[in-house]
Amino acid sequence: MKILVVGGGGREHAIIKKLRESPLAGEIFCAPGNGGISSDAVCADIKATDMDGMISFAVKESFDFVVVAPDNPLATGMVDELEARGIPAFGPGKAAAEIESSKIFAKGLMKKYGIPTARYQSFSCPRAAMAYIRELDEWPVVIKADGLALGKGVVIAENIGQAEEAVRRFMEDKIFGESGSAVVVEEFITGPEVSVLAFCDGESISPMISAMDHKRAFDGNKGPNTGGMGAVAPNPHYTPEVAARCMEKIFLPTLRAMKAEGRPFKGCLYFGLMLTPKGPAVIEYNCRFGDPETQAVLPLLETDLLEIMLSVREGSLGRLPIRWKVSAAACIVLAGGGYPGNCDTGLPICGLNESGQISGIDAAVYHAGTKRGEDGFVTAGGRVLGVTATGAGLREAVENAYAAAAEISFEGMRYRKDIGLY
Repeated sequence: MKILVVGGGGREHAIIKKLRESPLAGEIFCAPGNGGISSDAVCADIKATDMDGMISFAVKESFDFVVVAPDNPLATGMVDELEARGIPAFGPGKAAAEIESSKIFAKGLMKKYGIPTARYQSFSCPRAAMAYIRELDEWPVVIKADGLALGKGVVIAENIGQAEEAVRRFMEDKIFGESGSAVVVEEFITGPEVSVLAFCDGESISPMISAMDHKRAFDGNKGPNTGGMGAVAPNPHYTPEVAARCMEKIFLPTLRAMKAEGRPFKGCLYFGLMLTPKGPAVIEYNCRFGDPETQAVLPLLETDLLEIMLSVREGSLGRLPIRWKVSAAACIVLAGGGYPGNCDTGLPICGLNESGQISGIDAAVYHAGTKRGEDGFVTAGGRVLGVTATGAGLREAVENAYAAAAEISFEGMRYRKDIGLY
């Protein structure tokens, strides 16, 4: 099969590497891709958000299958457009993708169908939002931009000053554009966090190995939220008992709720969970593979990923047994010194061979923000690389990943030293 993967980060690189293992896969393309992805796929310089350009490219190249990975093209209906042109695609349609593209929709869905989540109110007026926060007078309080914001549209405000700043920046300064035109103000809940990605075909759901993401920029879970500084799988807090409760109270009810709303979900549904003293609750939904969780989860998959994706589209997921390795994986994100703010780019990366991997070490390097320079790879983003290693258990996987990460360097490079501990 001739395949196109839409996107250009570490998540897409992980998907492509796993797709390459399938005997069903032929030539694989990626748009836009990046320097490291070009070792595993033919890259086309088309932005993932360029709907017309991507559809034209897909039609011209007559792809047999397209995997739409990022949130923005899913939210704008790229899968619908591809299918309308007769090109089979993996991912939810626009209506189903709203479970991520609108936090107000997602919270309303949970409230309507009794899916456990934090108490909340939504607002389209900044004055009304602040009046509610003052009246609530509970600290900390969580403020979320309604729409997509690159994983950065969440502020945990510790006091009234931080709350006012968040509301102003989201709703008045529009730092995330129209995504911040409305906000959700949520109760702050506590407990271990768990990420569970799940294959869904509208009727059946098959959860993947659980993961633990690390969103804060610095060790000790300090600093600003990022797109993710690392992940481990499986999550040590996610016991079989917790998994059974999540299936009964969250996973199946969500799938059934989406079907009842006329938005059957077909693709990868991400559940961001918190294990509160009262039980598991949903922090957020994503309508696609998470990043960097994918880089920790997919290396543990034994079943053919392409076969799974085809069964999701065809509605036959329930008839396909999905197998996972009895081991663990850890992904360490190597970021620029200024991340999640602005970072210098074009900096030479040392320690990678001409394929963008580490010679002689059993680890996978997933490229997120790189380009090919005249003398090797250079940085081209905030999150530059994700280094993933496996092990018989979590401790071994983490040690192997850090040993591999130590082989790589670039000016200003930093990474968290405590991935897997929180």
